[in-house]
Amino acid sequence: MLGFFMVLVRTSAFFLVGPILGARVVPMQFRMAIVLILSAYFAWMSPGRFNHLTVSMVEVVLLLSMEAVYGLAFGLVVVLMFSVVKIAGRVVEHQMGFVMAKTYDPMSGEDAQPLSLFLEMVFMLMFLSANGHHLLVMIMQKSFEAFPVGMPPDMSLLMESVVGGGSSMLMASLRLCAPVLCAFFLLLATLAIFARIMPDMDILFLSMPLRAALGLLFSSMAMPFVLEFVTEFSDWMGKLLPI
Repeated sequence: MLGFFMVLVRTSAFFLVGPILGARVVPMQFRMAIVLILSAYFAWMSPGRFNHLTVSMVEVVLLLSMEAVYGLAFGLVVVLMFSVVKIAGRVVEHQMGFVMAKTYDPMSGEDAQPLSLFLEMVFMLMFLSANGHHLLVMIMQKSFEAFPVGMPPDMSLLMESVVGGGSSMLMASLRLCAPVLCAFFLLLATLAIFARIMPDMDILFLSMPLRAALGLLFSSMAMPFVLEFVTEFSDWMGKLLPI
């Protein structure tokens, strides 16, 4: 029974901070049911050899804490890479001048910027259509194979994975929005030249609709790159997670 609770803690921690099931819009009853079913499966596949009669309460707390560390670390790496499209969308919105635009984000229950929220929703639909939820279950299964229940966590290895996930998130976001940033740079350079040629022209008034139109144009053209990132997501997980 102790082995099942240890598996339950690791699985719950992973999906608590992870994408999709960790969203507020998902009903709590559904999340609990999915976590219990997956925990029963993982406990059956990798049973723990623990006798609760010979384990003290302090040892039980330490064992459950170690499993929570595994789940939180793996879930944090996944959610960092899942935020790549959202970060890229926010960079584009900043260049478009949509910084003050706000809308309601049903996934987090907080205010969000409309373009980044739209790109995140598109990425999530592409991720689910490509059976990405199977990848999340596979990550948990391989975590129990690489780090059996009750194994003390290697904090240096887990921290290296989390830090690598953060740096990879920034690099992938910059790579995704790099064409848009180049287009905005060319637009600003062109407007600067027009400002020197025609000083009476209201460049600020002219630049706002041009920046908004250019951002929307390139955001629509970036959809194939978002789909390409969906296919690369499993490769990133293989490189970052120590499983």
